[in-house]
Amino acid sequence: MPTEQPRKSRHEEIDAIVAAKEGGVTETRDEADKYTVVGAATRATFANWLTPIEEHFVCHRNDVPDADVETWTVSLTGHADGQLSVDELKTNYPRVGVAHTMECAGNGRGQHRPETGSVQWGFEAAGTAFWAGVPVSSVLRTHGVESPDDRWLTAVGGDPSAGDDVFARSIPLSKAFDDCILAYEMNGEQLPEEHGYPVRLVVPGWYGVNNVKWVEELRVMDEMVTEGSLDRPGNHAYWQQEAYRLHPDGVTPAPNESVDTVDTWTQLEGAVEHPYTFDATVMSVIGTPSGDSPVTVPTDETVEVRGVAWAGDDAVERVEISTDGGDSWSDADLFGPEYAGAWRLFRYDWDPEPGTHVLNSRATDELGRRQPARISNPDAWRAALDDDEFPWNAGGYAANAYEPNGVTVEVRRSGDSEPTDRIE
Repeated sequence: MPTEQPRKSRHEEIDAIVAAKEGGVTETRDEADKYTVVGAATRATFANWLTPIEEHFVCHRNDVPDADVETWTVSLTGHADGQLSVDELKTNYPRVGVAHTMECAGNGRGQHRPETGSVQWGFEAAGTAFWAGVPVSSVLRTHGVESPDDRWLTAVGGDPSAGDDVFARSIPLSKAFDDCILAYEMNGEQLPEEHGYPVRLVVPGWYGVNNVKWVEELRVMDEMVTEGSLDRPGNHAYWQQEAYRLHPDGVTPAPNESVDTVDTWTQLEGAVEHPYTFDATVMSVIGTPSGDSPVTVPTDETVEVRGVAWAGDDAVERVEISTDGGDSWSDADLFGPEYAGAWRLFRYDWDPEPGTHVLNSRATDELGRRQPARISNPDAWRAALDDDEFPWNAGGYAANAYEPNGVTVEVRRSGDSEPTDRIE
């Protein structure tokens, strides 16, 4: 069974990733000392639409496999049958690109009080990239799977486990047919090892855990993965049926073969007893000003507040900005690229008075669901939603409260005696 045991090799991986990304990321605190986790080093990452590979977060539990692209294969099993090399994927199928905002389901876990889980993310575990590869639907149709038929697709990673478990995640086959790809490129470059080389499942708009790295098997099933449902030794269902589910402290979620909705927010409102983390909840982050240094503003000029907002499968309808710690709000403008499953840029022209200001952003999706203000205490659970709170949960998943992501900014006008950085 998977356990939270320290993994010495993770430190070597983290050091190598941070060095390769040239300071664009920084290590994130992991209380279990097991996960390879680095996140965006500065807020500037969230002031731009495209996230460079050098600034894109990384999160995984096992060692990066020593993959040989010449021998790596993806097996099709269950209601499909076949085996494909990476070269066959690249030459025998159409090549497409998708824009996808990848967010770790544990993003915001470090904002829970009391702390929960091991990896103490703030807001740094999110990024938007262009991923290129093969439509999953093309591969499956070629191998006899013509339609979803309410079935599920289980992706199995080829990362070596220290125990006898495998990393397996199931998504509805309808989602796989809709827009998922088997990616072998990221931002126009060969997929980096830490991002799943040589092939990764990309599930646009859904939490990173569903975007299985180092894919070695795709199994078409009548239900989600449950214990013993794969034709291989070891434990299969932990990462689907226990981990990455929202529940109060002291609860072990019961397994389900299927669920009627994969919308994480709808599940949280009561559709599923202990929700699964599938599509991302509505979220926003201010990228600039960063608050790292005072902002000097010339007389009669304004400051541009800029950031990003996303809502999983749903569109972002509105972003509001507060410059007084949430006492009042003004609408920001949405601009830039607009792709399903990817974040939108927002901006707001702010005419500040000198002094210290707390800036917040809150986004609302097309279904009218708005970021709550804070994370609740552990006793609130589902009732938290009625109090403008996100439910504290034992895994620290899917948190999207805006107050913990606020930024404190000191504003000065030109002519102040102390030197400052000027915002452009």
